[in-house]
Amino acid sequence: MNLQSPAALRPASQSAAAAAPGGDDAVARYTDTLSLVERLHRLLLDVIKDEFERLGLLDVNPVQALLLFNIGDNEVTAGELKTRGYYQGSNVSYNLKKLVEAGYMHHQRCEVDRRAVRIRLTEKGRQIRAAVAALFERHAGELSERSLLGAQDAALVTDGLRRIERFWTEQIRYIY
Repeated sequence: MNLQSPAALRPASQSAAAAAPGGDDAVARYTDTLSLVERLHRLLLDVIKDEFERLGLLDVNPVQALLLFNIGDNEVTAGELKTRGYYQGSNVSYNLKKLVEAGYMHHQRCEVDRRAVRIRLTEKGRQIRAAVAALFERHAGELSERSLLGAQDAALVTDGLRRIERFWTEQIRYIY
């Protein structure tokens, strides 16, 4: 999904007026937000990739690293990965298989429901999680030190994105 916002298609003077607070162009602001969210996710994956290259961690990709980070100390089923928000992609079984094969995750059939597989991180997986956590801690510190994103700004951004998330969830579930 690569969105070209209506604001990007207009002359700069019109875009600035439409995007100004109180401007009439809600569609332009909305599609600009969508484009930014998409770009930020892709940039996050690039940032993780670059960090892992510096650390010499080349056998796990950024999507897999985020999955390991999100699982953390939890033990979950593959189905819970999406419902808990740990994994957003469509090829979860492929990434789980690769992580198990590479020794980053344990998997075991559930005693009660033999169809379900419980997964958790191995020590090797916890090391990847720690590398991602250290990267995020370093970035949070730098953003704060450089006054690029303080606690209040971060709260505003997060609150706005959560409202969009709730709205989209309602749209999917047809709740109005």
